[in-house]
Amino acid sequence: MDHLIGLLLGTEQDWPRAFETLIGRIGPIRGRDGVSHHLRTSRVSIEPFNLRDKPRHDLVIDRLAYWYYHPREWLKKVALMDDVYLLNSPFTFQSMEKHAAYCAMMRLGLHVPETVLVPYKNPVDHAKWAYTAERYNQPFDLDAVAEQLGYPLFMKPYDGGAWVGVSRVADSTALHAAYDQSGERLMHLQQSVEGYEVFTRSLTIGPETMVMKFRPELPMHERYAVEHDFLDAAVGDEVVTISRLVNAFFRWEFNSCESLVRDGVVYPIDYANACPDVALTSLHYYFPWAMTALVRWSAFCVVTGRRPGLDLDTARYFAVADDESLDYHGKLGAYRRIADDYLAVDDYREFCDTALPHVPELVAGWVASQEFDDLLVATVRGTYPPHEHDRFIAHFRGLIDLWKHETIS
Repeated sequence: MDHLIGLLLGTEQDWPRAFETLIGRIGPIRGRDGVSHHLRTSRVSIEPFNLRDKPRHDLVIDRLAYWYYHPREWLKKVALMDDVYLLNSPFTFQSMEKHAAYCAMMRLGLHVPETVLVPYKNPVDHAKWAYTAERYNQPFDLDAVAEQLGYPLFMKPYDGGAWVGVSRVADSTALHAAYDQSGERLMHLQQSVEGYEVFTRSLTIGPETMVMKFRPELPMHERYAVEHDFLDAAVGDEVVTISRLVNAFFRWEFNSCESLVRDGVVYPIDYANACPDVALTSLHYYFPWAMTALVRWSAFCVVTGRRPGLDLDTARYFAVADDESLDYHGKLGAYRRIADDYLAVDDYREFCDTALPHVPELVAGWVASQEFDDLLVATVRGTYPPHEHDRFIAHFRGLIDLWKHETIS
């Protein structure tokens, strides 16, 4: 049986080439039914489509539709009408973004910092704006809102990504400057978690999560620290649980979550990322893990005939949130069980052990090859100016060599 995995891409070339290469080498996969399954990939093109057209794809990895509306509507069509599996759901990313993600996780009792949504600084481009604003927009004191939250705080777009439009606000002058610059963007004000010990970014692909120490103040090539055991076991497990909870709740299976840890408390601050960072020049040491997870989860979904869960089934989570007999950690444990059930963790692990035992070795062999080094060099040359090529080629080769030493040796 043949399965086609579509890649809906913007400007990325590094990880798509890696994924295409690995899928091309994975070989036939024997499912529980005894049928031999063959996987191949194609890059999705943008063109007119009839709503009754039958798609060729079994699964699509989407890295574009969060801002390009035509392919987003195609994704919604193939999910609703044809049961094509999507990474990620365009329905929840379109309607919920970061604002409703904050709301949902507050509803579930997570330690989300206090957050306020403030009206637009400048009028939106709509003919009815003046009439509505004159009658219904209430004047408000921006300084009073900020003082209630407490300085320092962050102003950030309610639906943004990639840190665009995010400002750290230390006083009233900075507050008004940031608000003036926001223009027609709708903004949150959010308490800052001062004095945190660790900033984590956890990348989750299906049931697999890699928690990485993140240093946002550094250049992108240095932000992911190659450091192990920087969280104690209980806190690390909590970060993983929160990451999987967010993904299962919203049907996002290729997503990253940022959390701050202070005094043993985990504060999730950003966890709606329609296009999480998986660039070779960002992840470097962690890139082989990401490609392994993406290949295995994609294969699991198409070979087992996994169907998209378009209904969110929020009542299961809210029943836990409202259970007064459970404390915070009791609720986390219940959420983890719901999330693991949705992500089919046990079935996935068995599938990897029985149908895909060769994938880690396949990835390791490819990362050690000249072909991978050629990809690394091409990616560096396409990312950095010529006078920095030698420096960054050596930098990333060193990090990949560290991964090979720790993984292959």
